[in-house]
Amino acid sequence: MTHLTLKNISKQFGDFAAVKDFDLDVKKGEFVSFLGPSGCGKTTTLRMIAGFEIPSHGKITINGNDITEKAPSQRNVGMVFQSYALFPNMTVAQNIGFGLRIRKEPEEKVQKRVSEMLEIIHLQEKGNSYPYQLSGGQQQRVALARALAIRPEVLLLDEPLSALDAKIRISLRAEIRAIQRELGITAIYVTHDQEEALSISDRIVVMNMGKMEQVGTPFEIYNFPTTRFVANFVGSLNTTDVEVSDVGQGLLNMNGILLRTAEGTMNKKKGDKVKIAIRPERFNFASEQKKDNVLDCTVENITFLGAVVRIQVKIGDTKFNMDTFNNPFLELPKIGDKDQVTCSKEAVLVLSD
Repeated sequence: MTHLTLKNISKQFGDFAAVKDFDLDVKKGEFVSFLGPSGCGKTTTLRMIAGFEIPSHGKITINGNDITEKAPSQRNVGMVFQSYALFPNMTVAQNIGFGLRIRKEPEEKVQKRVSEMLEIIHLQEKGNSYPYQLSGGQQQRVALARALAIRPEVLLLDEPLSALDAKIRISLRAEIRAIQRELGITAIYVTHDQEEALSISDRIVVMNMGKMEQVGTPFEIYNFPTTRFVANFVGSLNTTDVEVSDVGQGLLNMNGILLRTAEGTMNKKKGDKVKIAIRPERFNFASEQKKDNVLDCTVENITFLGAVVRIQVKIGDTKFNMDTFNNPFLELPKIGDKDQVTCSKEAVLVLSD
C-alpha cells in the first residue's frame, strides 16, 4: 500500500530548477534511497518532504493526507541530519525525549519511550552522558533515536553517515537498516555513496541534474542500468561506442569485431551508432567458460586490489577491465599474453541517452 506519494514535484530557486517533475510512490515500511552526485536535487527533495522547502509545483501526501504546504511541525516526520544536531547542554536521554516533551507528552510516557529507544540503539548506559562524551557513531545513534522517539510516519535521513570513518559507516548503516525493519517505518535515505545505497535499500532513485534517471531495486540498478549516467555512476563499468550490424540477431560492430547483445537494439536500425556497457566482472577467460561472445585479446595490465584482481585487456583497439576474485592458487596471465575473453550476450548492455 502506498504510504508516501510525491506527484510531479518541482522546485525552482529563481531561474534554477533544483528538482524537475519528480514522481514517486513509496510503500509503507519501504526503505528508499536517493542516490546521486552533489547538486542533483536529492537533498532538496528530502527537504520538501520534511517541510523545510515548499514545492514550486506538485503535491506531497503521507497516508493520503496532503502535507504539501504544512509546516514541519505538522507533518509527523522524523529527520536525521549529517551533523547530528544534538543539543550539547542536554544529556542523551534529554535529547531523545526532546520531541516528546515539545508535544507535551506525560513525563511517564516520555521516560518509558526514552528507555525503549536507548535499548534499541544499545546505549542503555549512556542516558546520563552528554554528546561530547560520545563517539561520532554513538552521537548519530542518539540522533536516530531522537527522530524515532516521536513515532514518525516517515523517517528522513540526510547523508547521516558521511562524517564517520569507513568501518563505523558500514556497521552503523547495518544498524539503521535493522532498526528500520524492526519498527516497520517508511524511510527515505539520501546518499552519494553507491555502495551504501546498494547495500541497504529496497529501491534506489538515481538522480541527476534535478531529474530521476532510474528507479529500481539495487539488483536492477546495478545489473540493468537504462541510461549512460546510471551505468557510469553505479559501479565500475566498461563503455565503448559501437555500430548496429544486425538488429534481428542483436549483432554490434566494434571497429570490425562483432559482439552479440540480448536486447536493446529493437528500436534501432542497421548503421545506428550506440554506446554499450559491460561490467568488469561479466568477463571471463574463454578457457574457463564459453559464452555468446568469444573475443581475442592482449593482456595490457594486472592490478591486485585485495579480494579482486583487475586485468586490463585490449580487444581490437578497445581496452576493457575484467575483474576476477583473488585466489592464491590462481595462475594469472602475464602482461603481453595473447588470450581470449568471453561474456554472455546479456552482459552487453545497450544504453539510451
